[in-house]
Amino acid sequence: MKLPVLSLVILSFLSISCKKEPTTGTTPSTTPPNVLFIIADDFGLDACPNYPLGTIKPSMPNLERLMSEGVTFDNFWSSPVCTPTRATLLTGKYGHQTNVLQVDDVLSQSEYTVQQHITQGTFSKYSQAIIGKWHLSKDASHPITAGADYFAGILSGGVPSYTNWSLVENGQTSTSTEYSTSKLTDLSIEWVKNQDTPWFLWLAYNAPHTPFHLPADSLHSQGALPSDQASIDANPLPYYIAMCEAMDHEMGRLINSLSPEDKANTVIIFIGDNGTPGQVVQEYISQRAKGSVYNGGINVPLVVSGAGLTRVQAREDALVSSVDMFATISEIVRASSLQGGVPSTSTSFWNTVNGVQGARFFSYSEIGEIGASDYTIRNSTHKYILFENLNESLFDLSANPIESPNLLRPNQLPLSSADSIMLEELKMEADRIRD
Repeated sequence: MKLPVLSLVILSFLSISCKKEPTTGTTPSTTPPNVLFIIADDFGLDACPNYPLGTIKPSMPNLERLMSEGVTFDNFWSSPVCTPTRATLLTGKYGHQTNVLQVDDVLSQSEYTVQQHITQGTFSKYSQAIIGKWHLSKDASHPITAGADYFAGILSGGVPSYTNWSLVENGQTSTSTEYSTSKLTDLSIEWVKNQDTPWFLWLAYNAPHTPFHLPADSLHSQGALPSDQASIDANPLPYYIAMCEAMDHEMGRLINSLSPEDKANTVIIFIGDNGTPGQVVQEYISQRAKGSVYNGGINVPLVVSGAGLTRVQAREDALVSSVDMFATISEIVRASSLQGGVPSTSTSFWNTVNGVQGARFFSYSEIGEIGASDYTIRNSTHKYILFENLNESLFDLSANPIESPNLLRPNQLPLSSADSIMLEELKMEADRIRD
């Protein structure tokens, strides 16, 4: 891929000027590492500790500990809503390649998943579980078909009540009255304790997705709040914050349940699946939160901690996409490229975790349906959006990450020569991705 001269200059400058954190001197283990992959639902940068956006933050000491022990990424892009993000994570492909572009789209069982790749590429060395929210099909057997040895969780996008919900466990459905976040944690703890081989646990919390509610007092620090629906609807933010804190509490309980040997040999990856919902979003306007291709919908937390890291307390501004999780997890578990192989759209960021300059020059995201979607693409400095109605936006993110002003508005034109080069570069790359 040939880049325009201006982009090469920018990248060279960033490479020279970037400060690298001290290494820990960690020596790679000869034992294949476990992977704990945690997905928080509807959890954007504005809700996450240690990100500059947002003024009201949950107390999340366990997530903050992972940050202090690992690497926090500033430029991780997901899809704008739940289902497409999960499909990109599983397949390493964009939505227009799998026909999963919006909520409730079904992922074809013919798609090759990261779980299947791990099984083939490690010659079945790994045990694999998917626990929590699936949201890629209502077929109870689908997670097992996709490559999990064990599935327990929620097939749909949400639950009507966190204390009265349908639990599917290896194809069997029952009603759970246990708090969903805690139950998914209990199931994860039990599964891990029963493993005697390297393992990959995909844990997808449905928190802090709606319905907004007040968890048990022991799980949060928001104090006594009225629990009636009218109070929640009038001011949902403290309830959302309490749900984030409850998730962190339970996530910590899971991590602390690991034996010292398991913990020392486990890579922990934490992400948000899309941006914060409009009812509780901070700094972004509601129309630029979850469900949109603005940064409020797709720029979400990514934290990597645990075994094999050579950096701690580190920040990383490299571009990373949800499609990259396939290649990255495959590299962590040392999966060989066998039948299906790693999709060309998926680029491992494992070397980036350990301080090597990022390999991705562009990030892409989309929402809608085939032939009628909003899509966006960015490079290190600029972002372009083409909406389904053919309206366009161009933003200089290096000047304002909140995406203002739109450089294609009449009052901003004409573009500078540098901005014009960036616009053409982004359009050309988007055409290549979508071809």
